[in-house]
Amino acid sequence: MTTTHQPRFATTVPRPVSGVVGRPEWATASREAVGRLAVRIWRAGWRPGLIYLVSRVVVLLTMSIVAGIQGGSLGGRIDRWDSVWYLRATAGYPHHLPVAHGHVLANTLAFFPALPLLIRGLAAATPLSAFSAGVTISSLTGLSATIGIWLLVREYAGQRAANRVTLLFALFPGSFVFSMIYSEGLVITGVAFGLFALLRRRWVLAGIAGFVASAAAPIALAFVVSCAWAALVAIRRDRDWRSLAAPVLAPLGSVAYLAWTWQHIGTASAFTQTERGGWNSFLSIAYPLRIVGGLLAHPVTSFANQRVVFFGIIFVVLALVVALRDRQPSVVLAYGATAAILAVLTAPVGPRPRIILDAFPLILALGLRYREGWKFRLATIVSLGALVGFTAYQIGSWAVFP
Repeated sequence: MTTTHQPRFATTVPRPVSGVVGRPEWATASREAVGRLAVRIWRAGWRPGLIYLVSRVVVLLTMSIVAGIQGGSLGGRIDRWDSVWYLRATAGYPHHLPVAHGHVLANTLAFFPALPLLIRGLAAATPLSAFSAGVTISSLTGLSATIGIWLLVREYAGQRAANRVTLLFALFPGSFVFSMIYSEGLVITGVAFGLFALLRRRWVLAGIAGFVASAAAPIALAFVVSCAWAALVAIRRDRDWRSLAAPVLAPLGSVAYLAWTWQHIGTASAFTQTERGGWNSFLSIAYPLRIVGGLLAHPVTSFANQRVVFFGIIFVVLALVVALRDRQPSVVLAYGATAAILAVLTAPVGPRPRIILDAFPLILALGLRYREGWKFRLATIVSLGALVGFTAYQIGSWAVFP
């Protein structure tokens, strides 16, 4: 679908008028440019911002009710699971792999540095504690992610579709992590704006956005596939060799961190050893088959985590079929499919709601399919109910990890 873009800013400053006394012309022009930029940001951001605010009210109200019923503070409900590890990472990383009985123990090396560094910086620059800084950054990056999703969908499907699909994204069950201390906001912000830049052929901007995302979590490396595909098409069609900037820059966040851990710990496999030893996490083609087979064989006695992953696999398969049939833009589909496949093959995490949120093009594909009439209203109600239920389950029980 063809969309109309706002005109670009003027790149030249008007010459000063002879004889005019007062504010310099360049200062006036700069102030006007800043004003125009503020207007554009407002026009782009108020709709997704309002949508995001509604979703946060739902999540925080649910958390507060659960905390009130079960006892304890709201902060105590947020400060759990990976939130604890990201806060620990703000104090630094170990100088050697902690080992007990021949196995690497869980440690902060499994958590990429972008979020811990931001938390540490904000806490140092403000009176906020590390916990408060973490919640603030997670909440703000959730907002920027929602704005990025809206801009991306508007680019290829129009504003009306963007408004509705963004609502479904913000109410998706996995979005509760934007109110905890998780890296999803950073990852989705980087990838969404990166895909937007690819569609507009802004190669360096796409690479920088990918750099930020890949410094936050390894799943963002799926964005490199989109960058490589876009560069291949640009080179074949237009001999645009500048497009290589995107796939070169995008993975450097992860590459830099893994190189640092190699130098810091003394082994190139410090991250993978930590993942395998501390969380028994690894890529496995057999993992989804084992989950599906196990649940079908024992549907009643299966564990809650198995059921979450099972239904996540079903969602991924259906959403991929919809994305392929509806011809989602190739760079968007490439990221969504790659991220989803990585999620399906990663034991024991799998494609649970938080990880499907990272593979957001799947949500966008279903949202665009069901964005009109009673289907949209039903999808909104189902998403809202699932968000409330999953948020309550996550902070009220230890049976399922996010």
